[in-house]
Amino acid sequence: MSETAVDEIVRRVLAELKGSAADAGAVRAVVDRDVVDGGEIPDIRGIDYRQVYEVTDPVNGEEFARIKARTWARLGQGRSGPRYRTAALLRFWADNASAMDAVFTDVDTALLDEMGMFSVQTLCSSKDEFLTRPDLGTRFSDETMAEIRQRCAAGPDVQVYVADGLSSTAVEANVPDLFPALVQGLKLHGLSVGTPFFVRFGRVRSMEPISEALGAKVTCVLLGERPGLATPESLSAYIGYRATVGMSEADRTCVSNIHRDGTNPTEAGAHIADLIAEMVRQQASGVNLKL
Repeated sequence: MSETAVDEIVRRVLAELKGSAADAGAVRAVVDRDVVDGGEIPDIRGIDYRQVYEVTDPVNGEEFARIKARTWARLGQGRSGPRYRTAALLRFWADNASAMDAVFTDVDTALLDEMGMFSVQTLCSSKDEFLTRPDLGTRFSDETMAEIRQRCAAGPDVQVYVADGLSSTAVEANVPDLFPALVQGLKLHGLSVGTPFFVRFGRVRSMEPISEALGAKVTCVLLGERPGLATPESLSAYIGYRATVGMSEADRTCVSNIHRDGTNPTEAGAHIADLIAEMVRQQASGVNLKL
């Protein structure tokens, strides 16, 4: 392209920009206008995006929408040029923020009081240390272990406790419904249940010293899982028969994906109770448990 042609293009672009420029009064009117008049900005996470299909001119939009309705995957969001549309981008940011909140917030102490659970803490001194030193989330001080022995019944058939793990949101959303169903199910199976309590900054392996200290046949920890963009509320139950410090992961049983859009917490409680009863009968857990 010649230099003359380039100059002509630049001249035309500048002329168009000059001709379309808004006057100062119009700009001021837009800037001074309230963004929201007497209302609240809606929570974008309250929208069920499985029902939202934003691709323009699809080849078979009806079939795509049918598939999309069955998954939380980010399908059919559409594009504006090479970029996400505004609604899709805002939803992504909102989901990411919810996941971060799940990790960094603490479980409400009022909930623990309501459920009659006392609280202890692992060797982690802060949330940052909990995230950067996973090993400390599996161990307790001698004083804490002494408190657990003192306040909990010794030698129960089943010891159930709750740990925040990586999602306090999951604990608050699921434990109030799951825990009563679990305890009721265990009692229907004729199993004694130990004293429940809460572990702050707890990892899965925190169950091992607790099991050894209390002498439970089966130890079950209800623990908040690492949140994702699909949900920050996923809870898991990790269960071990005669758990000991250093036990293999293969000897542990896990019931995962417990949340309102996964396994219902009340149903999960009943299922876990049946599973634990079978563990006691077979005296095994993990890969050694035959189901």
